[in-house]
Amino acid sequence: MTVTDEQIQALAATAKPFSLVTLRWTPERAMDGAAAIELEHQRRMVTLREDGVIAVLCPVLSDTTAGVAILTVPVEEAAEVMAADPCVRAGMMTCETLPCLGFPGDALPA
Repeated sequence: MTVTDEQIQALAATAKPFSLVTLRWTPERAMDGAAAIELEHQRRMVTLREDGVIAVLCPVLSDTTAGVAILTVPVEEAAEVMAADPCVRAGMMTCETLPCLGFPGDALPA
């Protein structure tokens, strides 16, 4: 299938702002009590997903990157939300928050 310039322009016109979050593990991941803190992180992330703050939640199977998420809130608010994360507060993860654009209706396959 060949995508036309008009199709690209029509799709671009539907773009909406989101926030992209990347969480990376630090050496503190192995600290005492880390498993309990990580469980609270997971509970919080799933709750944010259920509340509609996280549109896409993707844990990453890596020793360096913990996960990525697309948040439905502005980047400043996303940074505040993630700064309160249990793993970030404990120093087990660092967080980078970037503004991004997404296309309404995009979804992961079922």
